[in-house]
Amino acid sequence: MSRLLFTLAFALCFTTPLLADEKPKANTLTPKEIADGWILLFDGETPFGWELHPESKGKLKTEGGKLLLQGDEGHAFLRFKPPIPWYYELTANFEVEGQAGLENVWKSHRDLRSIEPLPKVSGFRVVYAPPDHPDYKLLHHTQWTGSTGNVVLEDKKKIGQGCGIMRGPSLSFSVSKGSRLVLSDVKLRPINTKPLYNGKNLDGWKVTQTDPKRTATKFEVTPTGELSAKNGPGDLQTEKQFDDFVLQFECKTNGLALNSGIFFRCMPDAYQNGYEAQIQNAYLGDRTKPIDYGTGAIYRRIAARKVVSNDNEWFTMTVAARGAHIATWVNGYQTVDWTDDRKANENPRQGLRTAKGHLSIQGHDPTTDLLFRNIRIAELPKP
Repeated sequence: MSRLLFTLAFALCFTTPLLADEKPKANTLTPKEIADGWILLFDGETPFGWELHPESKGKLKTEGGKLLLQGDEGHAFLRFKPPIPWYYELTANFEVEGQAGLENVWKSHRDLRSIEPLPKVSGFRVVYAPPDHPDYKLLHHTQWTGSTGNVVLEDKKKIGQGCGIMRGPSLSFSVSKGSRLVLSDVKLRPINTKPLYNGKNLDGWKVTQTDPKRTATKFEVTPTGELSAKNGPGDLQTEKQFDDFVLQFECKTNGLALNSGIFFRCMPDAYQNGYEAQIQNAYLGDRTKPIDYGTGAIYRRIAARKVVSNDNEWFTMTVAARGAHIATWVNGYQTVDWTDDRKANENPRQGLRTAKGHLSIQGHDPTTDLLFRNIRIAELPKP
């Protein structure tokens, strides 16, 4: 699409800034939470990303900024579909109404079950962490024998019977027959991520020289430590390869409707032949109508359901890929939940590719002018 159209489309965009002293609304993130890598698992309006388990005997709906799971006819199982980190911090406002009780239905999984009478709580915080993590003791998971474990609340109480929480790179809640689970402000932050960019030099990265005609982009470190990409086309790849992962980074476009992206699972020795997490903040009329798929889209595969970020402002993107399942968040808002159901193919332009590949930053064209910082990744175990 032409540069002129991008500019005209951007002129139709509008933003409503959040006043500095305005109290954040429910099911939203503060600027600090966004910068720290928190993502929303519930947008406060729709059950996007959530589904009832096929064997669930219950109902799922949203009402008044709440996500409701009702065990009307039997045990109800609610799961979050998109891939999430193996280690994470999770917080939520949480209530269970009705009778207690939970059967041992996931005997073969590492699930967390409540073992004390249910207190009525307004929120909880759980940390799934490796043993060397400073918050490891917040979750006493030494009792993992298939059905027991302690979920520690902020007030040091435990979630009682009537609800279960299951870990993994997956997340499930359950309630017993006659009970109701009410969730809001469901927030998750990846922990145990590793930096991909040190803010000092380009160690661990290499400029792609596969196509001599596509080496115009200048990649360099700014005096303040950001990774700058100017001009294009061009490509900067990680030396290490990844298949299943959770990637987070901050980006700023220094111009209107600039086009770039982060490629992943790229074919070796090929120029930007992988899946692309799109960077393109322009939209037509309203934010649910992205131009050129929109920031957070998987380019040429699925459009972002909403353009969240703005040009000339820092935003944070999260990309999670596990097997054929890919999800993205922009400023903590989930923009894509997509499963690549094409037949397997070594070339991701022609089919599903789950093999390891480089990550790469795209220099799209001569107008390219972007900054990146705080690039980090957590690898996931295979499904």
